[in-house]
Formats: sequence, structure tokens, C-alpha cells
Amino acid sequence: MSGYTPALKELIKRVEATRAARVEKARKGEHFPALTMEERQEWLRKYHPDYKKDGRRKLKVGPNKGLELPEEVARLLESKSRLDTKSIDLSRTDYTADLLVIGAGGAGTAAALAAQEAGLKVIVSTKLRHGDSNTVMAEGGIQGATQEGDSPYFHYLDVIGGGHFSNQPGLVAALTNDAPLIIHWLEGLGMMFDKLPDGRMKVRHGGGTCRKRMHSSGDMTGAEIMRVLRDEARNRDNDIKVLEFSPAVEILLDEKGHAAGAVLYNLETKEYYNVRAKSVLIATGGFGRLHIQGFPTTNHYGATADGIVMAYRAGVKLQDIDSTQYHPTGAIYPEQNVGLLITEKVRGLGAQILNTDGEQFCFPLEPRDVESACVIRECLEAGKGVVTPTGRLGVWLDSPMIDLLHGEGTVRKELPAKYIQFKRYEIDISREPMLIYPTLHYQNGGILIDEWAETSIEGLFSAGEVAGGVHGRNRLMGNSLLDVLVFGRRAGLKASEYAKNHKMGGKATLSHVDDFNKEIDNAGIKDPGVSPILLPDYAPDHVRERQVG
Repeated sequence: MSGYTPALKELIKRVEATRAARVEKARKGEHFPALTMEERQEWLRKYHPDYKKDGRRKLKVGPNKGLELPEEVARLLESKSRLDTKSIDLSRTDYTADLLVIGAGGAGTAAALAAQEAGLKVIVSTKLRHGDSNTVMAEGGIQGATQEGDSPYFHYLDVIGGGHFSNQPGLVAALTNDAPLIIHWLEGLGMMFDKLPDGRMKVRHGGGTCRKRMHSSGDMTGAEIMRVLRDEARNRDNDIKVLEFSPAVEILLDEKGHAAGAVLYNLETKEYYNVRAKSVLIATGGFGRLHIQGFPTTNHYGATADGIVMAYRAGVKLQDIDSTQYHPTGAIYPEQNVGLLITEKVRGLGAQILNTDGEQFCFPLEPRDVESACVIRECLEAGKGVVTPTGRLGVWLDSPMIDLLHGEGTVRKELPAKYIQFKRYEIDISREPMLIYPTLHYQNGGILIDEWAETSIEGLFSAGEVAGGVHGRNRLMGNSLLDVLVFGRRAGLKASEYAKNHKMGGKATLSHVDDFNKEIDNAGIKDPGVSPILLPDYAPDHVRERQVG
């Protein structure tokens, strides 16, 4: 069925009945009151999925042994290698490089560019195509203190507060101090930012920010960033070699325990390749496709936590890996759009979140975890959610307010991708609200790094969503695209410094993988899985029962 059902259209009339009064208040600068800090903590404890005790257990192996994690993450980290290490001939080398970058999203490509500029030969291995990543799917914007009245100081305070003061301060300082430089760098590469008629950057608020510093390119900001990064990498193909459909499956260490390369798996030919490198960067992105607690996800198809698995086996600690971000506005109707990200920019432009009676029940720009808790509370406890034909619960996101506040055509101009994605199902979001519910969006934690993206293993770096500590236990909008570029470039620069001062290591080894497999056996873990899983398996149970091997 196209468009909204007759029953949902009747409920939309309640939204329309309250819209004029709500728009009038918004024009006067009157908003639904934000929660106090105490209320935020109470709402999170009661309603946010991270705070639920069920579906979590303690890790039995590895450097974070004893840490309580979601079952899906614990199971993955307690899995065995997909490699038969004895069958891999490590005396053979198929590729060599100064820097091996694992992952070709924003962080990996930014690192490759920085390293190449410093004189390194770089190999980039990627699971799918160059750019297939969460970077290219990011929509709303990238933060950076570039305007009068703002500074990295205010940006720093917002990030620390948004992360509930659990962030690593040094990482936040690096993120916010480098932000204006990153905006300048992107524009120099040819990125088409949204601008005012006089040529100045157009900036907007995001949830949890005290200043307008969200730079955007419509609602396709990540795709535009990836466009210029990928083009630049292709223009330097003498020094940057990209191996597509070739995910890494294990990190190689040398006899000193330093990073020495990786084993890659060719998805097309099913061959394994050995890459030797002076330095290695893990930039594999997040874990959305684990569908923690059964939530749908905004993440791209390859977001299966490969990087944290490989690093953990090598002995690197993880930070905040028990913390997951659920974006408050994921589509739940039509069914084909379930889990689709509805960018925070929609609320930044003035759209309000409403219950089934057309009433506001939360400040629209709370930090993401708090906003998600408010939506979950309204649906599950207050009983004022809207029920879709398939039985999903959600609330309205009143996007038609945007044109009323900013002029006819604003939705189509500012949110072209969202307009098209709903229009194909005969829903005009400039005239009808969207139905939303929180969706699994971001891996808050990850590999433990310092402010130069270094891990505890010499020569091994990590950047982007796979790394932890930058955002603490909650990330603010616009800091993910910033994170991948800041720490991607920093990793590339530091890896260059490292590679120039180190020779290629001696004998490569996978003994750490064998040791980890033994630890699993000694812990008495029955039927451990195999990882990295590389791609999610969506086969239903009745199909799996008939699959062989």
C-alpha cells in the first residue's frame, strides 16, 4: 500500500489540529522545556536500552574480561577465528606497504591521504567498494567552531557534557581543536557546503549544542564528504592502492609483538592474501548489523564489528564498548523504510516530536540518548504511541512545520534525500509528518586509543567509529563525521612518523590468534561462533535449518 493508511491519516488530523498553535509558539522562541540534568539521568536509567540488565553478560576472555556487555557483543568477542592459522603460509607476501589501512570509509581514506602527503606508500583494504561505509550514510552535518561567538572551548564543553563526562579529555580536545581545520580542509578539496547568499557558511544547532556550528550539504553531508575524499584518493593512485571486496580477517604481528600487516580475504575468489606493512590502521566502522536488543539499524551492510574483534584478539583493550547509541528518529513507516535514519537536522529546522494525540512531550533537541529515552517512555509507559499496520510503535515527527517556519520549499531544499525516500512511497514529508522510533545508530565505544590514534600495540592505530573514548557514552550530532576526519588524519600523520623510523618487521606471526582460541577453550565456552562475521546473515530460521555446512 502506498502512502498512509486511512487509520493513520485520521491520526494525522490530530497533529494538524495542534500545528498552528505550535508554529506560533516556535516563531516566538517558545519551546517545550528541556529536562534538568537530574531528570535526564532518571529518564535514561528507566527507559534507555543501555540501562536494561537483561540481554547483557560478563566477558569471559580477553583484556576486558569481566566487563558486562550486550549479549550480541560478548558472543562476537568470545568467538574463534575464521582462519585455520596452520594453513596460512606467512612466509609468502602478496603485498607490501608503509601503511596498511583496513577500512575505506571516511577515517581510512583521510588517513591514506595524510600518509601519502607525508611520502608513504599506502594500501587500503575494504570489505565492499571504496566508500561503502557509515560515513557515506551520515546525513545531517559536521560540527566545527568556525563562527563568531563560538570556539573549540564551547565545542569541547558540549562534547564532554553530551558524553556524560565519560569521554577521554585529550581526545575531545583533539576533536574540537582540529574541527575548524577540518572544515577548511574539506572546502579546499572541493566539498559543496550549504552557504548563505553572501557566501558565508550556513550553520544550525544540533541536539546538546550551545552554539550553531553544524555545517551541512543538504541531508547528504557524509556522501559529499566521501565524494571528495574518494576522488582525491583516486587522483593519487600511484601511492594509494585500494583493494576492494578484500576485508581483513586477522592482524599480523612480528616477533616483537608490533603490528606487521594483516591477512585479507577476497570475497570474490575466496583466496587469502598476506599484506606486510610497517604500520597498520584499523578503521572498520561500527557494529550496527549486530542488531543489539533486536533494534533495526541505520548502518551500512558491512557494519559487523570486524575491527574490534581483530584488535581484541591481538590484546588491545576496548573502552565503553557496552554503550550503544540509538538515534531517536528512525523511520518505522512505511515498512520498507524501517530503521532508516531521519537526520537530526529535521529537528534542527524546527520539526517537533508528537504523540498520538498531537501533543509535544519532549524538548526536540535533547542529547540523542535522552531524546530516545523520552520517545520510548511515551510509547511504552505513557501508552501514547502510534501503532503501525505491522504492530510497530512510534511517534510523529512533524516535518511540515519546517516549510511553515522557513518558507515553502525548505523541506525539498534542505532535506532532498529524505523527501525522495518517502515520496517514492507517496508520502510528502513537506505536507505529512513522519512516523519514527529509536533505531540502532552508533557504536559509542571501541578500541582504546590516545589523541594520535595510537593503540597499546606499537605500529597499530585506530580511528573512526571503531575507536572509543572520543564521545564517551553518548555522541552528539555532527561529531561522527568530524571524528573520522580528525583521527583519520592524525593516524595517517603519526603512522608516517612511525613508518619512517622503523624497518619492516621480521617474521610475521598469528600466534596471538592461537593463544586467544586456547583461552576460549580454557574458559569452557561452548559452541563459540566464528568471526569476523564479515556480512550479516538475514536468513530466517526455517531456511537455516535446511542449510548445509
